[in-house]
Amino acid sequence: MNKRGTLVVVSGFSGVGKGTLMKRLVEKYSQYALSVSATTRPPRQDEVQGREYFFHTVEEFERLIAEEKLFEFARYVNNYYGTPKQYVEEQLEAGKDVILEIEIQGALEVKEQIPDTLLIFVTPPNIEELKCRLTRRGTEEDEVLESRLNRAVQEAEGMHLYDYLLVNDELEECVDQMHMIIQSTHNEIRRNKEYIKMLKNDLEVYRKGE
Repeated sequence: MNKRGTLVVVSGFSGVGKGTLMKRLVEKYSQYALSVSATTRPPRQDEVQGREYFFHTVEEFERLIAEEKLFEFARYVNNYYGTPKQYVEEQLEAGKDVILEIEIQGALEVKEQIPDTLLIFVTPPNIEELKCRLTRRGTEEDEVLESRLNRAVQEAEGMHLYDYLLVNDELEECVDQMHMIIQSTHNEIRRNKEYIKMLKNDLEVYRKGE
């Protein structure tokens, strides 16, 4: 069987709980690695450089772009976000399933570069719950909150481009569903063409030997 890990992109509306979901997935199951994104937004309280994000100045980030060291990048609510290449490739080759948290534009760019990428879109049970979650965070000013809700309207137009839709209502149930979806990809025919070829060759040798 193919031992290379699966690259998974998780997207969803701001405030839907993507970070909590992925943190719990990694705690519960050992085969995952979270990709750490680069960003120019300032760190929030308790965020650590290299753990939640690689925090960069605009000048530093634009240098990463120029040197083609990112899988994808986008500007979102006045800040850059991007996915460094090296860490992702190293983890995939080591057999880890790598989880990226990025928005729709970036997700599609990654899928174009790596067609086997699995795209998962996370939603709240309903939009009222989304608004409540954003409000409870207490980290957003009214102008930014409105911007994120407006952005959600645009993002909803791209949900049909994803492979799976997950409703994040009950955390543990959502985590287990995500795990089952990701692990099922390892048995897909398209990911195991070399293994199938080996089996066919071995069967032919065995048949001729009889």
